[in-house]
Order: sequence, then C-alpha cells, then structure tokens
Amino acid sequence: MQEKEHAEMKLRFIDDHSRQIQGILKYTVFRNGIPVEDVEEHNLIVTVGRTQMARLLAGELTGRNITKISFGTNGTTPALADTMITNPYTKNINGFSYPAAGQVQFNWNLTTAEANGKAILEFGLICADTTLFSRRIRESGKPINKESDISLEGQWTIIF
Repeated sequence: MQEKEHAEMKLRFIDDHSRQIQGILKYTVFRNGIPVEDVEEHNLIVTVGRTQMARLLAGELTGRNITKISFGTNGTTPALADTMITNPYTKNINGFSYPAAGQVQFNWNLTTAEANGKAILEFGLICADTTLFSRRIRESGKPINKESDISLEGQWTIIF
C-alpha cells in the first residue's frame, strides 16, 4: 500500500513540474479613449528567448533582460526559429511586476502618437541586446490599423 501511495505522489510531482514556460499577452485597443477590443492570447517563447533565459540563469546578465516591446506587420504563424519582428516599431516597456509565484508581467502601452500608419499583426518581447524573446500574432488575422485615434494598453506575462 505504501509503495502505491509513493508512486502516486511521484506521478503528481512529475505532472506538477512538467509544464513548459509559457506567456500570455493581454491588451485593450482604444479608439478615442474608448475600449473597442480586449484580447487575451497565449504566445510562443522562441528558441533564442529560451537561450537568453539559460544564459541569464548561468550568470551572463548583460543584455539578457526584457526591456522592449515591438509591433510588426507579419501575420505568419509564430515558430520556434523566429528571430525578429517584421517592419517593427519598438519601444521601451513601462515596467514589470510579479503577479504570482513564478510569473513576471511586463506592462506596456502604445500611444495615439506612436506607430501611426502601421497595420499591426504581430507583437514581440525584446531583450536589451535586441534578441527576440517571444512572439505573438493576432489570432483573428485582422490587423490593428494604427492611426492617431487608436491606442493600446497591455500586459505580457511570462509563466515559469
């Protein structure tokens, strides 16, 4: 009996710790300050982003932290081999917080004065050394046609 209980405990331990790193991108699109769309989608942590994390854990601290967000025009499905955002508008994130154990949330916005004329289809988190960490496209496939009456506010949470 004790052996069976130990095996069940071991199985639960493995299940609880086998989750892969993941991200959740949440944002609101505003037109003239009024919310017109709320989005919440999971994103892909690309291979070079995973390499950044490994180097950060090993103590290679310079340039490995996430400092920027990019908005691009490529609607191609994200792939592990992705290394860049197409036709990017890149800006600093506003800050970060830790909403729960094993999570970091990056807060960002895109004002009415930024990226006007861009048909936004993709988003990327960018490290200080310009390495792409993660990438997400608009699941709807419909671009955000960014004009001076449109702004965005969002959070990108990475869950370990």
